[in-house]
Amino acid sequence: MNQSAAGPGSLSIEPPLRLSHVDEVNWDQTTEVLVIGFGAAGAATALSAAEQGRQVLLVDRFDPGGATARSGGVVYAGGGTPQQLQAGFADTPQAMFDYLSREVGTAVGPDTLRRFCEDSRGLLAWLEGLGAEFRSHSAPPKTSYPKNGVYLYYSGNESVSGFKEYAEPAPRGHRTVDKGLSGHRLFSVLRAAVERAGIPVLAQASARRLIAAPDGSVLGVEIWRLPPATAVARRHARLMSRAEQVHNFAPAWADRLRRQAQAIETAHAAPLRIRATAGVALTTGGFIFNREMLGQHAPKYLANMRLGTTGCDGSGIRLGQSVGGAVGQMHKVSAWRFINPPTPWVEGVAVNQQGERFCNEASYGARLGVEMCEQAQGRAWLIMDKAQRRRAYREALFGGLWIFQRLPALLLMLLAPKASKLSALANKIGMPEDALQATVDACNQAAAGARADSWGKAAPALQALSTPPYAAINISVDNPLFPCPAITLGGLRVDESSGAVLGEDGQVIPGLFAAGRAAVGIASNGYVSGLSLADCLWSGRRAGRAIAALKTPAAQAA
Repeated sequence: MNQSAAGPGSLSIEPPLRLSHVDEVNWDQTTEVLVIGFGAAGAATALSAAEQGRQVLLVDRFDPGGATARSGGVVYAGGGTPQQLQAGFADTPQAMFDYLSREVGTAVGPDTLRRFCEDSRGLLAWLEGLGAEFRSHSAPPKTSYPKNGVYLYYSGNESVSGFKEYAEPAPRGHRTVDKGLSGHRLFSVLRAAVERAGIPVLAQASARRLIAAPDGSVLGVEIWRLPPATAVARRHARLMSRAEQVHNFAPAWADRLRRQAQAIETAHAAPLRIRATAGVALTTGGFIFNREMLGQHAPKYLANMRLGTTGCDGSGIRLGQSVGGAVGQMHKVSAWRFINPPTPWVEGVAVNQQGERFCNEASYGARLGVEMCEQAQGRAWLIMDKAQRRRAYREALFGGLWIFQRLPALLLMLLAPKASKLSALANKIGMPEDALQATVDACNQAAAGARADSWGKAAPALQALSTPPYAAINISVDNPLFPCPAITLGGLRVDESSGAVLGEDGQVIPGLFAAGRAAVGIASNGYVSGLSLADCLWSGRRAGRAIAALKTPAAQAA
């Protein structure tokens, strides 16, 4: 893969080093379990293997944390968690399964999804045992991200038409207790647990190729590491820290910093060959930062804001592919177009450039965003009337919203094209007059009870647009005032009972495992808030236990 085409900072992966015998090379280090990538999935893998008495080594190309530390720290959990019960919701694993079946589709088998739902309470209890804190709330809201003091909320489509008919709605978004975005707090808990377990971590060390036996068994990994505690290592860390800090508002600047950091790696990193006698686990995240991979598998999302960190470059997926690993769901991406809060926005009518609706506006933001990218070429407008905007202004100004919720809403409403008639508004935004008028008329009829809404939108979100002037809020992907972030959901295919990587022939590649967004998993069809983190933790624990349970690791036979 051409490194410059792949994108700034994307790691170049080399073909595997194939040995005729395990002792053919000089190993610099030996461990039982080698985990590549130290985010939620990597931490869960390492901790679970260590809990079974295995010797574990964690490796990360940058400072640990990955996308987990930059996330909202929401874990999707249900089936009757203590927090749900305290809030008055008698959720069950069956109800959770019935709902998630419609979100997960065929990404994993029903038995795997059922195990995930039945293990959910145990996963949350495990996190609490490590030091994470979760709380309930008497009136869980439906929002893109809850404000401080609210830690249980409806984080998906549980209460939306098309889903609520199949399972009793229950809030399952369990946000880690912290001020602001809680991902840093959740990862700090995991990191502290890794330290308590005595698991060593090699930071600023990139996995560039796998080392394999003639039969295909993975024996270890070739790591390229910057010399620790040196001036070049410190400069590399500063550059990458700044790149991640400025990425959301100055991505071009961030990419320049990434190129500088990558040049340091190229010039100063030295190779280490690490033997893994039990197995190697790939937990390096997705590939949203790899432009070449994204263009190949999901080109409709190239204009979206890259969400995550530089390490989300598909390196783990490409390492697996280098030894014959099969991939799946690579076209699946989550793109977030949240229009709640402010709450009155969901009363508006979202239309494509042809003036037609393409989704239920009350849906979870990732469903709206994906439909916008897939069905509307990333171009869409939210049509609102004066009364709705007035209430939205009040909520944005005085409703205690986060700055990342409040500021875009205010700017977008202020700058939106406005007109006293829908026909004039359509002309301003280059949309067919008749189509927009017909769409709004149909919505108003549904709000009046004269017909069913064609997209299943229900009260209180189903409201008539009747107070001019009307406004067209630009919710398109390329609106710089309103970024539409995205992450990839596909990855290496794995045995769903163990997390072992599967080859193109469907057979397990001995000694190689994957978890989190480097693998196909629970969240690989569609996304609701907290589902990816929950899947990273759950699949990581699965992989860690499976590696630890190997009585005679296949890789030792080489």
